[in-house]
Amino acid sequence: MRRVTRIALAGTATASLALALSACGGTSTSSSSSDSKGDKGLAIAYDVGGKGDQSFNDAAFEGLKKAKAEFKYETADVEPTDGETDADKTQRLVSLAKQGYNPVIGIGYAYGPAIKAAAEKYPDTTFGIVDDSTVTSKNVADLVFSEQEASYLAGVAAAKATKSDTVGFVGGVDVPLIHKFEAGFEQGVKDTKPGVKVLSQYLTQTAEEGGFSSPDKGKTAAEGQIEKKADVVYAAAGLSGQGVIEAAAANKVWAIGVDSDQYEQEALSKYKDSILTSATKNVASAVYNLAKSVEDGKPETGIVRGDLKTGEVGLADSNPEFKSNKAIQDAVKAAQEKIISGEIKVKTS
Repeated sequence: MRRVTRIALAGTATASLALALSACGGTSTSSSSSDSKGDKGLAIAYDVGGKGDQSFNDAAFEGLKKAKAEFKYETADVEPTDGETDADKTQRLVSLAKQGYNPVIGIGYAYGPAIKAAAEKYPDTTFGIVDDSTVTSKNVADLVFSEQEASYLAGVAAAKATKSDTVGFVGGVDVPLIHKFEAGFEQGVKDTKPGVKVLSQYLTQTAEEGGFSSPDKGKTAAEGQIEKKADVVYAAAGLSGQGVIEAAAANKVWAIGVDSDQYEQEALSKYKDSILTSATKNVASAVYNLAKSVEDGKPETGIVRGDLKTGEVGLADSNPEFKSNKAIQDAVKAAQEKIISGEIKVKTS
């Protein structure tokens, strides 16, 4: 267990923390007073788009808030910077570890090289990385999900909801992680209603081009698909997905959100009636569980996977119209049972 005795540091130490973090990305939250090295808890470093994306990063922040409330320790969450390099990410993580935060989690696969480098420098600190399974250090937990399974269910829902027999998929960046979303979605659509056409588009080839952080790009892509008769559009595009949802609402078609339950996001409330459902993955739970494992003295390491069977991916049912649609609900439930049993094997590419 972590020590519970609190020791206030001098003001100079507080200033050092602020300078160290501001040098490699802004800190969104930390307690007003600093604690001793052993008393600091969870720190997260956001992916592209930062806090406020109503999706991936915000889900991670929910996990941090839960850990902070339960364990009563100091936390930190740090924003990315434009055009940053792997060295910048490494500096951010090393700074957090040096200040005594434990665990330190990189939110997004882009932190792979930085997590590896930081974990080597601080072998007694537990690191986590979301959406990457390539870092095999003894003090690293790879927090990954079977996104394709939730996306398959989104495809089932889309196939049941479409009236034009055309649906769309908007991926933020053309990378293997987002291919999983596309593959599961398209398979779910085709298995449910083979005649439905799936339009797919990726916003950029790299994250640096703004594929996960440009609502305008998402809006333009969705509008193009809607012009081609898509009446359900699924976005796996981080902050860019807000533009997809906006376009769907403006054209009175369905949007399917991603990662968080976007129907419940306050910033998207004026579009909520157009959000059929969201393919969720419980990043909040993964972040909190890693923090708890460290607090309990038994840190998670290696690959830690969330899927339909564990309940850490799925479809949100906050929209009453979705929840009350028996045809959709029956089809989704049947598909979920077959995926969990192994009868349906969901593609990842």
